[in-house]
Amino acid sequence: MLKNVAAVLLDGVHPFELGVVCEVFGLDRGNAGLPVYDFAVVSAEGPALGTHVPGMTVSTPYGLDRLEEADLVAIPSAGRRYEAYPPELLDALRRAVDRGARVLSLCAGVFVLGEAGLLDGRRCAVHWRYARELAVRFPRTRVDPDVLYVDEGPVVTSAGTAAGIDACLHLVRSEHGTEVANAIARRMVVPPHRDGGQAQYVERPLPATRCDTVGEVLAWMERNLDRPVTVEELAARALMSPRTFARRFQQETGTTPYRWLLRQRVLLAQELLERTDETVDAIAARAGFGNAAAMRHQFMKALGTTPNAFRRTFRVRAAA
Repeated sequence: MLKNVAAVLLDGVHPFELGVVCEVFGLDRGNAGLPVYDFAVVSAEGPALGTHVPGMTVSTPYGLDRLEEADLVAIPSAGRRYEAYPPELLDALRRAVDRGARVLSLCAGVFVLGEAGLLDGRRCAVHWRYARELAVRFPRTRVDPDVLYVDEGPVVTSAGTAAGIDACLHLVRSEHGTEVANAIARRMVVPPHRDGGQAQYVERPLPATRCDTVGEVLAWMERNLDRPVTVEELAARALMSPRTFARRFQQETGTTPYRWLLRQRVLLAQELLERTDETVDAIAARAGFGNAAAMRHQFMKALGTTPNAFRRTFRVRAAA
């Protein structure tokens, strides 16, 4: 179980990405029944470091020896992709993985993992601007520029800036379950999950509330996932023509009504599989798939797994 977290900093660290790690793992939310981590900010280059923001510095009493007890070592981007990294840091990261800890990079922090040899043979994520550079510099890794994050066992890598939030919440979800991850996301006023082009085993995201013209329809769809609906019916509820509604829906949600509805149905089915003992057929009906075969087909397309396999995996994690 994840209990001890360290964020290791290099000179020139990006404050936002450091803040993401501090927000998710560094705050005491025990009064809300949420996990409390033994958290520390660690310097790899002396007690005081500069940041990516001119005039801003960070100081900490913790050195690299603090990494030896961490269950998770997070590396925020420092914008240093060409300079050499401290050999002591690279050794500490390798030791961490060897003893079973996890490592997490945010944006260009992935270059540190590459220098430590931890990307060899693994798929990884990075900001799209650095994807080609990363692939050339570390040819033994498989760079995926189209996803928000990648979880490859002990090594978790994320794309730029806000994708670090997604990766951190994914780690919380993997260790503590969807209820904990969603509770932290609500505290942060962010979605528990954003689609990123990869199969991410997550619970239902928070209902969309920032849509100007289709928000009420989205809320209705959320409450009626078991009902068959058409664009024409949804457009009528929004008092628009089907063509105008489809265009507005795309503009405000970034996807089509069909894809939005399908994704919500998959996420509802995930929640029910993890948290209830209902049969797959009953869940398929409640989630709007009609039958178990249709739900299995959509699960395989969206997540690369079956409903029964998902339930076995996540019921075991929840029990643990």
